[in-house]
Amino acid sequence: MSFKDHFSGHAGDCARYRPDYPEALFAYLAKSVSRHDLAWDCGTGNGQAALGLAAHFDRVIATDPSQNQIQNAVRHEKIQYSVAPAEQTEIPPRSVDLITVAQALHWFHFDQFYEEVRRVLKPDGMLAVWCYGLSGINPDVDKVAHHYYKYIVGPYWPPERHYIDEKYRTIPFPLVELPTPEFHMKAEWDMNDLIGYLLTWSATKRCQQKNQQNPIDIFRRALAKAWGRDGSRLTVRWPLYLRLGRMTAPAKARS
Repeated sequence: MSFKDHFSGHAGDCARYRPDYPEALFAYLAKSVSRHDLAWDCGTGNGQAALGLAAHFDRVIATDPSQNQIQNAVRHEKIQYSVAPAEQTEIPPRSVDLITVAQALHWFHFDQFYEEVRRVLKPDGMLAVWCYGLSGINPDVDKVAHHYYKYIVGPYWPPERHYIDEKYRTIPFPLVELPTPEFHMKAEWDMNDLIGYLLTWSATKRCQQKNQQNPIDIFRRALAKAWGRDGSRLTVRWPLYLRLGRMTAPAKARS
């Protein structure tokens, strides 16, 4: 099955500049399931979520359709990496306690993926999917960064990006959904770190390919003015939007 590959060409940059997910998220997800034999991180990319799961599960299977992403993924003794589409894997039926999809569900073929979820998930297993929105630093930097997002590279975002703008609330999710707490990601970055992160955006890459010019050059001076002192490190925060569900509602206890 074909997949929309927006990241293989810069898999190394993704591994370096993408923010880490909070440990509190994985601790919460681990508590949501009764067993911790096997987790599947689907669309693993550079393995960030898989690494977080490894602290809580005996084994983690991490799949991605991109060979380059898998080659750049973080290695861990508990993680088994493999190149596979989200919609068709070799994972045994009813073997997975928790499935996670981090910032990737919007690229999947939804119907086929949920069929695979039903096949591999244990009866009491859970599916957790999440995305994260635009970063927040301070009003001056945010104004420049949001202008870059909307007006400089905005026309070059793939159409699936709207699911992230809508916080995954409009994405198909045919499960019994549970309420979840709020989570945020946080990093301490200098301006070059932020630029490196912006260069991993699929819209940045598409804009650059289309116009034969790095779009970062258009706003670098404005960003430097907003950032302030050269080399200073600022706190960067991203809101994380989580959806958690099981395939069927738990059986009610007999009265």
